[in-house]
Amino acid sequence: MKKLIRGLREFKTSYFSSYQDLFEQLSHGQKPRVLFITCSDSRIVPNLITQTEPGEIFVIRNAGNIIPPFGAANGGEGAAVEYAIHALGIQQIIVCGHSHCGAMKGLLQLGSLEEEMPLVYDWLKHAEATRRLVKENYQGFSKDELLEIAIAENVLTQIENLKTYPVVHSRLYQGKLSIYGWVYLIETGEILAYDPETHTYMPPQTQIELSKPGQFLKTQAPPVPVTCDLPVRHFPEVPNPEVKPEPRVAQTAVGSGSGVYPGNGSAKEAPGGIDWLSPEQADRIFRGSAGRR
Repeated sequence: MKKLIRGLREFKTSYFSSYQDLFEQLSHGQKPRVLFITCSDSRIVPNLITQTEPGEIFVIRNAGNIIPPFGAANGGEGAAVEYAIHALGIQQIIVCGHSHCGAMKGLLQLGSLEEEMPLVYDWLKHAEATRRLVKENYQGFSKDELLEIAIAENVLTQIENLKTYPVVHSRLYQGKLSIYGWVYLIETGEILAYDPETHTYMPPQTQIELSKPGQFLKTQAPPVPVTCDLPVRHFPEVPNPEVKPEPRVAQTAVGSGSGVYPGNGSAKEAPGGIDWLSPEQADRIFRGSAGRR
């Protein structure tokens, strides 16, 4: 508590005094540009990660960055989503999971929570779609690999849950809303963004927004996906026989038993190279679904 009180004093005398004009403007109302949905984990600090100032992002936080489907719960998540879009006019939503997520660890062993943490058990049941998907479709992977897969898949599950909200459904139909899936890597400070066209998580720098929500401007050089392919979740694309498919990145599960960094020297560098990712990192992240295309 003493540390918090010292922090309050430092905030008032240092940060607040330097940005007094900003806080004066914020006292008259807020105009955030993004709804940021993420986990309650103390290691996740949305404004720090995105380097945004107060008033720029509207944040929803809970265990597992979960948004229950419309009508499934009476918590504040749905009300916050509705308020952000309808009252604040937000046109961009980010669902951000993170590595080493305790909620996803609990989800993968849900039965053991019922007696000791019944409220956590009830809450995580809102992510049952994620648990069932991982259990029934990802087999033969290690415990650490399954956690990575669950983290990645849960982000997509929550995006689908968001689409059940009338205000979200309507704005998506109008082309006035974009939803993005991110995973934050605590150990490296990097963000991976889900690309719905390639069904991979890749560096977010490869996706530059156009003025129209829901569209992306690809960089001139073709983006290099990190080896983290995920399945098409709804409507499989019909292949065009006149177009030859591009060769895919070879994906091999590398496991050293050391947790989420299983590099053992056998990882291959992604084609074209990603100079800010080591080959081991590029080879290990969310590759669980490669065997079920």
